[in-house]
Amino acid sequence: MSTAARTDLAAPWWRHRSESGARIRAPRVGVLMALAIALVAALAYWDARGESNGALDDFAREQATLARAIAAALESRVNAVRATEPALVTEALLSDLRAVERPSSVRLFLVRPRGSELRTTDGKAVTDGNVEHALRNGLSWVRLDRNEAPAFGLPQRTAAAGLATFVGVGGRWGVVVAATALRERDREVRAQWRSVIAVLLASGLVFVFGGVAAGKERKELELARGLEVAELTRQREEQLVEIDKLATMAALATGIAHEVSTPLGVIVGRAEQLLPKVADDDRATRGVESIIEQGTRISRVVRGFLNLARGEFPTLERVSPGFVAEAARELVRHRFEKAKVRLDVSIDADLPPVSCDPRLIEQVLIHLLLNACDACGPGGRVELAVRVERDRVSFVVTDDGVGITEDVAARATEPFFTTKSHPIGSGLGLAIANELVKHHGGALAIGPRYGGSADEPPAIRGTLASVELPIAR
Repeated sequence: MSTAARTDLAAPWWRHRSESGARIRAPRVGVLMALAIALVAALAYWDARGESNGALDDFAREQATLARAIAAALESRVNAVRATEPALVTEALLSDLRAVERPSSVRLFLVRPRGSELRTTDGKAVTDGNVEHALRNGLSWVRLDRNEAPAFGLPQRTAAAGLATFVGVGGRWGVVVAATALRERDREVRAQWRSVIAVLLASGLVFVFGGVAAGKERKELELARGLEVAELTRQREEQLVEIDKLATMAALATGIAHEVSTPLGVIVGRAEQLLPKVADDDRATRGVESIIEQGTRISRVVRGFLNLARGEFPTLERVSPGFVAEAARELVRHRFEKAKVRLDVSIDADLPPVSCDPRLIEQVLIHLLLNACDACGPGGRVELAVRVERDRVSFVVTDDGVGITEDVAARATEPFFTTKSHPIGSGLGLAIANELVKHHGGALAIGPRYGGSADEPPAIRGTLASVELPIAR
């Protein structure tokens, strides 16, 4: 499959995800903004209503205070008139009230003893159940709705009536001061409109800034989508390059295996023909047998490579980890002796067996040991430790050579990547070793080995490579 085709397969998923996320997020932000505005408006309305009710109550109390003051003045007036006829007293009191009231804004009413009707200053009778009930129950004020106000000669707006009583000729008299709250209500209406305008301005600002924020968020989403698509494309390109390298490596390994098989067969065959002719010479016999043994071993390794290149799994055997480690040491002993590098092998006791193709794992360990030997100078030291870690057996190779950096370690198993000069390094050894370990269900890890004293920062003191294989079940 081409890179473009792979990228096209991934793009719709990302595009649909980002666009659907943006479509979901935008209405959600709009709903949240609308809820915030509605909450602000509700709070403003609730506050305005509270202020309005408080102002009306204060206005009604003012009328009650005025009613008490007028009642006190009328009580003094009754005592001054010294009349015994209630009609004469009523006329005198209404005359006094007429001088105080202000038509269309403040109206005064008189309630005679043992009567329920409210007498206006021009002698007319007015009845109102709420006011009469309030007088009987000793209330100081009562609020009048807009439908009651016209009966008291006031505009059809909310009004308040202050109530007071005094003792005079014939019993207890009552005074009612009814005043319109027209101006107070007009001021409240203007205040409410100011609140509405303030809420609208705040809403406009919220929507403007919300739109700007949504636009920026949309641009950021588009940018993030573009970056992720670019990153996905880059990863796909790297995967394709890696696949191409592995395919090239497999083809190369297959070709080399075929080319090596023929001369190897000739070598083994000639050695087998030579073996009877040196039967009388023990040293020559051992040499020929060693040639046959190593040739047979190489043939098995080549067949194992061919099987892996064809996609087959390796032939697994229950093998002692110590046996594999010792076999690898014997095969590289001469190289270490020639390079004057010390090789130590540490194998834990009672190790459980592992499931592997021993010849292929030997090749992996041989390659790691030879790499460690090449990294060390004369007098250097390499250690192969075999131990159990959880449910796996680990083969750990450490050296005190030049070491590698984290960046080089991250690319060490890439096909054709090498830090050795040509023609020493081909860049295939660790890549093949990594594939062999993966086919055995294990893991290969390579990194720098740090060391140093407690007073110094950690420094690279060599290389650490580990092979982990599952324990045989």
